[in-house]
Amino acid sequence: MHARDIDLWKHDHTFNQDQKRAGERRTMLVVLLTLVTMVVEIMAGVVYGSMALLADGLHMGSHATALGIAVFAYAYARRHAADRRFSFGTGKVNALGGFTGAILLVGFALYMGAESINRLFNPVTIAFDKAILVAVIGLGVNGLSAWILGGGEHHHHGHDSREHAHADRDHNRRSAYLHVMADAVTSLLAIVALLTAKYLGWNWMDPVMGIVGMVLITRWSWGLLNDTSRVLLDRQVTTLDASIRQAIEEGTHDRISDLHVWSIGPGIYAGIVALVSDDPQSPDIYRKKIQHRLPELVHTTLEIESCPHSHQ
Repeated sequence: MHARDIDLWKHDHTFNQDQKRAGERRTMLVVLLTLVTMVVEIMAGVVYGSMALLADGLHMGSHATALGIAVFAYAYARRHAADRRFSFGTGKVNALGGFTGAILLVGFALYMGAESINRLFNPVTIAFDKAILVAVIGLGVNGLSAWILGGGEHHHHGHDSREHAHADRDHNRRSAYLHVMADAVTSLLAIVALLTAKYLGWNWMDPVMGIVGMVLITRWSWGLLNDTSRVLLDRQVTTLDASIRQAIEEGTHDRISDLHVWSIGPGIYAGIVALVSDDPQSPDIYRKKIQHRLPELVHTTLEIESCPHSHQ
């Protein structure tokens, strides 16, 4: 066979990863909103001499940096989608962005917990009115950001499809969503703590709410770390096994002897299928059977063994 004829059988490994995702546009919008809020708060803090506003403005800067990582992951995956150095495309960059975001969330939670414990034993004077104003501004901005990113796709119910749902998620978008939710919950808890401290004299509520926030954010971070690590470490996705076996074995003497399926990006999978048959067909026939039933299995490697007595 001539070399140019072999090229006709080659296929790309882009798998639509070169298309801009909805999460990228939404995350970019949230980054711009965060940057505008950061500039306004820093300027207001300088003009009005409010340390609380200045501190929150600087915090918004770190928040924008974390969200910027998500935007970078989207852009990198899209621009390098056709790079043949990536064996199965750049889909896992999405999970890597989410994993990095989860690490940053853990760091944020630990800092919050340490600072809260320190203030529990070493209380400081609180400028209640300014602090409440900052918390309300933070809650409004982060609530709007969470709405832009959309929370609906980040929650899945039902144990049967749980593993499949984890692999289908846009983990990069989920990371950005959890960042703004963490800030929103922190602001909400701060408002409750500051109001009770101001009107009831319960100053201990401020650090206690900080500890509650740490626990919540740590729990979210752990879930994100667990889900993204499944993708990064090629954990087996067993929820597709039954459908693949039906596609290959139903109505035939063909039998699958070895099967591996793993996620290579949000909602797309790769698989290795080894089968034995007393009447082997061409790999293309088996591949079409699988594709007809499972179009999300975008890359399948087949190993076919002939066994004359397999029907017995």
